[in-house]
Amino acid sequence: MSTSSPEAVKKLLENMQTDLRSLSMECKKKFPPVKEAAESGIVKIKTIAARSTDILAALKENSSEVVQPFLMGCGTKEPKITQLCLAAIQRLMSHEVVSEAAAGNIINMLWQLMENGLEELKLLQTVLVLLTTNTVVHDEVLSKAIVLCFRLHFTKDNITNNTAAATVRQVVTVVFERMVAEDERFKGMAEEPPPVQGNSNRRTVSTLRPSAKDAYMLFQDLCQLVNADAPYWLVGMTEMTRTFGLELLESVLNDFPGVFLQHQEFSFLLKERVCPLVIKLFSPNIKFRQGSTSSASPAPMEKPYFPICMRLLRVVSVLIKHFYSLLVTECEIFLSLLVKFLDGEKPQWLRAVAVESVHRLCVQPHLLRSFCQSYDMKQHSTKVFRDIVNALGSFIQSLFIVPNAGSQASTGTPAGGSGSGPQAAMQAGQGAVGVSGGLTGQAAFEYRNISIPLMTVSVQGSAKATYLEMLDKVEPPSIPEGYAMSVAFSALLDMVRGITSMIERELTREEEEAAARGNGNQPASAESPQDLLAHQVWEEMVSACWCGLLAALSLLLDASMDETATENILKAELTMASLCGRLGLVTPRDAFITAICKASLPPHYALTVLSSNASNLSNKTYSIQGQTVQIISPSSESHQQVVAVGQPLTVQPQGTVVLTAKNIQCMRTLLNLAHCHGAVLGTSWQLVLATLQHLVWILGLKPGIGGVLKPGRAVEGPSTVLTTAVMTDLPVISNILSRLFESSQYLDDVSLHHLINALCSLSMEAMDMVCGNNKEPSLFAVAKLLETGLVNMDRIEILWRPLTAHLLEVCQHPNARMREWGAEAVTALIKAGLAYKHDPPLSQNQRLHLLLLNPLRELSNVLHADIRQKQLECVLQILQSQGDSLGPGWPLVLGVIGAIRNDQGESLIRTAFQCLQLVVTDFLPTMPCTCLQIVVGVAGSFGLQNQELNISLTSIGLLWNISDYFFQRAETITVELEKEEAIQQKQAQEKGEPLNRPFHPAPPFDCLWLCLYAKLGELCVDPRPAVRKSSGQTMFSTIAAHGTLLQQPTWHIVVWKVLFHLLDCVRKSSTTADKEKIESGGGNILIHHSRDTAEKQWAETWVLTLAGVARIFNTRRYLLQQLGDFFKAWEVLLDHIQSAALSKNNEVSLAALKSFQEILQIVTPIKDTEKPEALIAMGVPPVIMDPLAPSGPGRPLLRSDSVAEHLAQRYNNGVQAQTPPPTAGEEMDDSGLWWSAWNTWYRTGMECTRPPPTGADKLAFIPSQPFLTALVQIFPALYQHVKSGFSMEDLRKLGVILHGAVSVPISSDASPFILPSFTEAVLTSLQEAVLTALDVLQKAICLGPENLQVMYPAIFEQLLLFVEFSCKPPQYGKVETKHVANAKYNQAEWVALNYVPFAERSLEVVVDLYHKTACHKAVINEKVLQSIIKTLRMPLGLKYACPAESTWKLAVSSLLKVLSIGLPVARQHASSGKFDTMWPELANAFEDFLFTKSTPPDNLSIQEFQKNEAVDVEVVQLISTEILPFASFIPKDFVGQIMTMLNKGSIHSQSSSFTEAEIDVRMREDFSKVCFETLLQFSFSNKASTPQEGYISRMALSVLLQRAQDVLRRYMEDERLSGRCPLPRQQVTEIIFVLKAVSTLMDSLKKTQPENVDSNTWAQVIALYPTLVECITCSSSEVSLALKEALGPFKDFMQPPVSKVQNGES
Repeated sequence: MSTSSPEAVKKLLENMQTDLRSLSMECKKKFPPVKEAAESGIVKIKTIAARSTDILAALKENSSEVVQPFLMGCGTKEPKITQLCLAAIQRLMSHEVVSEAAAGNIINMLWQLMENGLEELKLLQTVLVLLTTNTVVHDEVLSKAIVLCFRLHFTKDNITNNTAAATVRQVVTVVFERMVAEDERFKGMAEEPPPVQGNSNRRTVSTLRPSAKDAYMLFQDLCQLVNADAPYWLVGMTEMTRTFGLELLESVLNDFPGVFLQHQEFSFLLKERVCPLVIKLFSPNIKFRQGSTSSASPAPMEKPYFPICMRLLRVVSVLIKHFYSLLVTECEIFLSLLVKFLDGEKPQWLRAVAVESVHRLCVQPHLLRSFCQSYDMKQHSTKVFRDIVNALGSFIQSLFIVPNAGSQASTGTPAGGSGSGPQAAMQAGQGAVGVSGGLTGQAAFEYRNISIPLMTVSVQGSAKATYLEMLDKVEPPSIPEGYAMSVAFSALLDMVRGITSMIERELTREEEEAAARGNGNQPASAESPQDLLAHQVWEEMVSACWCGLLAALSLLLDASMDETATENILKAELTMASLCGRLGLVTPRDAFITAICKASLPPHYALTVLSSNASNLSNKTYSIQGQTVQIISPSSESHQQVVAVGQPLTVQPQGTVVLTAKNIQCMRTLLNLAHCHGAVLGTSWQLVLATLQHLVWILGLKPGIGGVLKPGRAVEGPSTVLTTAVMTDLPVISNILSRLFESSQYLDDVSLHHLINALCSLSMEAMDMVCGNNKEPSLFAVAKLLETGLVNMDRIEILWRPLTAHLLEVCQHPNARMREWGAEAVTALIKAGLAYKHDPPLSQNQRLHLLLLNPLRELSNVLHADIRQKQLECVLQILQSQGDSLGPGWPLVLGVIGAIRNDQGESLIRTAFQCLQLVVTDFLPTMPCTCLQIVVGVAGSFGLQNQELNISLTSIGLLWNISDYFFQRAETITVELEKEEAIQQKQAQEKGEPLNRPFHPAPPFDCLWLCLYAKLGELCVDPRPAVRKSSGQTMFSTIAAHGTLLQQPTWHIVVWKVLFHLLDCVRKSSTTADKEKIESGGGNILIHHSRDTAEKQWAETWVLTLAGVARIFNTRRYLLQQLGDFFKAWEVLLDHIQSAALSKNNEVSLAALKSFQEILQIVTPIKDTEKPEALIAMGVPPVIMDPLAPSGPGRPLLRSDSVAEHLAQRYNNGVQAQTPPPTAGEEMDDSGLWWSAWNTWYRTGMECTRPPPTGADKLAFIPSQPFLTALVQIFPALYQHVKSGFSMEDLRKLGVILHGAVSVPISSDASPFILPSFTEAVLTSLQEAVLTALDVLQKAICLGPENLQVMYPAIFEQLLLFVEFSCKPPQYGKVETKHVANAKYNQAEWVALNYVPFAERSLEVVVDLYHKTACHKAVINEKVLQSIIKTLRMPLGLKYACPAESTWKLAVSSLLKVLSIGLPVARQHASSGKFDTMWPELANAFEDFLFTKSTPPDNLSIQEFQKNEAVDVEVVQLISTEILPFASFIPKDFVGQIMTMLNKGSIHSQSSSFTEAEIDVRMREDFSKVCFETLLQFSFSNKASTPQEGYISRMALSVLLQRAQDVLRRYMEDERLSGRCPLPRQQVTEIIFVLKAVSTLMDSLKKTQPENVDSNTWAQVIALYPTLVECITCSSSEVSLALKEALGPFKDFMQPPVSKVQNGES
């Protein structure tokens, strides 16, 4: 209920009346005046109540009268009355119905009471109510009231004193509050002009308003009083204490700073009065040095006095806090004093309160900033802020340095101390014992055997002091151990916290504003001037404080034994480092980070990064208050709990090092720093990471997938020992480590680069460390580079180059584990990069795509196989996952796959090949067509590698698949390539360069094919036979299957640059190949003897290649002919065929001929218009036989380049109209080709059949039979093409070759396969071929025009040469040949062939041919018959001496056949003389045969002999039927010779080799008989054409008879002489023969007309008779038998003619 409400007013009136009534009651007896006054007062009140509307106002107006009774009551000095009155007055006051005058009266009345010492507490209460409820009391009244309170403060009564003190404090506050309220009231009005500042020493307050004036006077007097001067305003003060004065000053300054700051008058007081006062009062403390003053100090004030000193410090704190801006200079002095008080020589309590004061400053960062701005940043000014920090630092250090060990506790008391000294010492001592005797764990800091406990002194961020609050203490208190340390420690932490949070807050605000302004990206120069200033201040603050802070924190960190303390210190260092980083202060940042790093590592751990960095710190000593303080390096003798033992990461192996829990704690801070403040670390990433690397190493963490570090075991040396405590920590640490690098994604680009650079240089160090040895490397940096890369994929471009460049270096490191990780990292990054969803996607960002793939290519330069293996595995994975989207990356990927070298080992090549297979099977359609050429190249390079044969072979298969793909997708590929070509053409033109690509003029699609062919061509000359074979087959199959796609000009390149180039290479390699035998093909593979030298293996290649080229020439002839230089190409091909055919290798030479045959079977396309079947005959695949098939959708139809299309088109036209005849030119072309072929054939034949020169070594090369056979077999086909111009000269050439070929012997090791056992008579295939060739020729002549027939004789001549071979095998140069039976198998001897069958067959051919051609002019003119007879004479003459019996038999039968045809012709042309020379030949032939010089073999059976005799008989019969009857047409000499011969035959005697039993058979009786008969028949024939002939025969007859006579006589004599001995067999045979001849003669005579017989003959016949009779006596029964037969016919001559009877009888 408010005091002005009606109810309150009513109550007030009632109460007042009650009070007055009570008063009058009390004073009724003793004090009547008072009673009256009271009663009149009642009346007064009633009157006011009745009359006034505003009762309170009326009361106030009349308050002097209203109050009067009570004042009088107080004057009675009666306690009861006084109390009643005071209560009533207070009630009035509380209703604010007291006027100024009344108030004055009241105060005066109270003063009297005070002087009388009455109701002191009531007085104070009344004063308080009076002053607080209203503002009516001013000036002197007010001062009197205040003095009254002061006076009561100094009474004897404690309660009164304390109450008065409280009242004074409240009153002082009220005075100032009034002033504040007054200022508020006047705030809105126009300000008065500022007072003239004439004299600065004025005490005038004329310019102040009433309340302000009171306040001013009060404050001024307080200063006077503290300074022990008389007050100006507070008149009546009797005494005053300095402590109370200082407290009042402090409270005013603290509670009403605004008053002093807003009013110059008050500011003036501060400057002129308060500050000098404080400085003056401080003087004893400044001068005092502990221990230097003896107890007899000159002046009692000289000793520091705790209560005053402590209050002074409080005042100073307030002054600094609130009036710093006014009192810059003074504060500098105060702060310097504070710093001095921390000095070690000052009393302990003084240092404690000073530290508390400093702590108070430290929690006010804004204040600290002001110090920095006002002092440290000004020239010629004390560096106050720096000094404060340094002072704190050296204060902390001093606590660890004890001058004498025992006095540790006693330092708590001042020297020469007061009575409480010893007691304090004792307490402190107990405390110390309690600490060390109890759990040592309580000691928070321990350093050099000094341990200091830590107490909780205040809540973080507030400086709650202990000793500064001890206002009741007069004696200095004893300071417990560790208190000062605790405060200093808190001060440090609070300072760091305050400064950093303030600056960071402002920095953040500034950044936000900048961002809001939108110039966040502008450089710092765009900042406003005040921003720049702010930055300067912040930088100066940090620069000023970092050294001291670092020194103190490092020491504390080293000494700290308490986890929380350590945590706090680390947090401080961390925040400082971060702040320095944000402000860009590199040195302090690095210094703080170094400190944390060092603390993380074991003591004295040799880490160069840190030591080099620390050296430039620790070599500085910081001057603090003139003392130099070294930054203390960590002490090693710590009593920390060891949690891990591990190996140091150094080049030289060392012992183990230990990690303590504190190291791990520091490590976590380090991680935290890197994690949260990575952006500001910059170059100090190096320090952080180096340290982490070492820690990770000591803890034995090893990288796992993606670079995450996992606990692993050290590979060598003593294993890392970890306690369970740290074991549970490891996963956390490992996790934080990973998170640290994950958080790199939030760093800006520059910071990220710093991080990457740091990791790279760390990694370089790690690489150097394990360079020359086989140590386990530190993989920390590599693993973390990988992790960093993986999390920064979204901006990978900016870090890709440095990142991968470094990792590629790692990949080349000699240490396997190191490089393995390098490769792991690179490949993982590439895979991740490709898999990442970039924006824009990779497909639209070709540059990035290639950038990502580039390191993959770079890896190809690394020589280490394990790296290449990783690289290829990566490629395989990329293909499997991103193969479809590689796009522009294909060339690069293919380059990697193809970068194989032979020195790389099988497994690598196998992996690379898997990649290639995957590409070829799955990705050809998805890659740009421009890459297809690269694919071909890569596949080719796999074919060429020599590590793994199977891969080479499979890659050739891939090339085949690729070619198929080209074929199927021809059209799309063409379109795409042409598009690309156009672009490149344009670019080339712009640059003014020619377009550079292989096979340039050819269209791009054709170039693709050419590249494929070129690759296959390279493979065709690979050193390995299997590869050559496979690639050769593939190449020719490809050209055959897909050649149709090529444009015509491209074929030119195929022929010259691919096919002929290949042939050249193969020929060269084959001719130079090694002839050494290859033992085995590696492993257990056996090599067939036909392939056991390199030469033989190359031979196979040559064969394949030549065959392939020939086949192409055959099947694509039409197309090739349209090329300008087909004839030249043909010549080259023939040259190749020739050189192959002349190769010393049978396989090659034979194959060459097969190829020759193949190209000869080519049909001249022009004429082949009738049937499309011709296509099939020509080996054109039937696929393209659809007659109307266009050339393909994407192609112009003009380009019909396949034989098939041409033929098909011609065929279709041919249906309607005949194809126009070919122009002469084309025909000519063809014949030119064939003649060229004929010349080649001739040269080949000549070369290969030429015998080796004499004197050549034994192993001279002699061509094989199959080869020669093939060579000869070519002729018929070739002849078909050249027959129109085939001349005698050519025929002669042919003959030479045929003869040469047949003469060639065969090697003994081949003979069993070619020669039959020599008893069988069979032709070899070569001989067959030779005869076939001649046969073809003779048939052609036969069918051909007349002029060809002149060739017959030549053919006869050739055949007859062959016939001679039967008896006289041809000689092959000087080569010795043996008969096959004598050749030792397997020696390099040459075996002569059995030429008999050949000669015989030739003979048959001759006979046959002669049969057909006997009447031809040429045959007659060239005396063919004579030649035949002449040739036959040889076998006929040899007869039994012939190599084969069949020969002479055939010769005879042939002779007979030929003569049966030829003789009539000869007779016909007898007159022409063309046969004259033949007759003697014939006669000789008969002679040689019938009377051979050779003897029949011993084993000839009787039947055989009889058969042979029958042949002889046949000859004689021929003579008798074909020759003798036509004697008139035959030359006389010839007839004479015949007659002589018959004569000889008729009495011929046999050889002496017969046995008795066979003798009668062997005498050739039949033969003799026939001869004789023929002779006789001819002799007695009346058809003798000329008498001469008859004469010859008669002569012969008489010779015969004469001879018979002689033989018989000689026989008789011999037998008589021999007595009983039988005569020689020979003689017996002869006699028998003669006897048989006689009997034959007798028979002939009987049959002949008597007139034809010459009388002379008769005489001789009869003359024989006696001789015959004489022989009867012979003893031989055989002779007797013959004799009997001879004598028998004589009976027919026993009747003489009539005319002569008488003579006969006589």
